[in-house]
Amino acid sequence: MNLLTNLPFVAVALMLLIGFYGVIFKKNLIKIAIGVTIIQSAVNLFLVSLGYLKGGIAPVYTLASQEKMVAPTVQALTLTSIVIGLAVTALMLALIVRIYQHYDSIDSDDVRRLKG
Repeated sequence: MNLLTNLPFVAVALMLLIGFYGVIFKKNLIKIAIGVTIIQSAVNLFLVSLGYLKGGIAPVYTLASQEKMVAPTVQALTLTSIVIGLAVTALMLALIVRIYQHYDSIDSDDVRRLKG
């Protein structure tokens, strides 16, 4: 296989590694939220990479042959994933703001210690 055809999948693997590193090893809640967002972006890139067809035509063009059209399912799934990712990110940040207001800290160790 050519390296250029595998480049999106290599980028997905690197983004997943960076995202999991942020989620597992960081203590700052904002950095953990950023790690989750990077993982979501990696999944979106993976979905778009799966739906890529060299020389493919957008599925809204109806005069093209069926073999040259790109699958619209992957594009719709990616758009849905982006909207869900936005909602999850907003919820995480809202929870982080509430945690900061209650505990005066966004360090996950401090929040665990103050649990009682």
